[in-house]
Amino acid sequence: SDLLFPGCELTASTKSYTFQVDKEDDSDHILALSVVCLTDGAKDECNVVEVIGRNHENQEIAVPVANLKLSCQPLLSLDNFKLQPPVTFRLAAGSGPVHLTGWHQIMHREDASFEEDDDLSEEEELPPIMPAKK
Repeated sequence: SDLLFPGCELTASTKSYTFQVDKEDDSDHILALSVVCLTDGAKDECNVVEVIGRNHENQEIAVPVANLKLSCQPLLSLDNFKLQPPVTFRLAAGSGPVHLTGWHQIMHREDASFEEDDDLSEEEELPPIMPAKK
């Protein structure tokens, strides 16, 4: 089921936002980012938004996803860029405010119960940005 991601705003005083889900929840969660945009009060400066996740070796990696500037690119459509929580959005440069919106997708695994103790094959298939299952 798709839930609207309530969105978050990154500013000079709140430079990062972390989206996470309950560790006990065994559904698959995906955060799909749709739009990153500058909002009221933004200065004409470069605002760089980074996504911070973990790779398969559980090392933190930061990837810049948007560089917004009022006069040339105030808005960027990310076309539902999919991320696996927990994920942190950080304003790496600029003072914002930058607003992020998207969807929180939940895949329930009713039909996967027979695979419960088979964690290894699942781990190998994870794309690099996803955190490794401990």
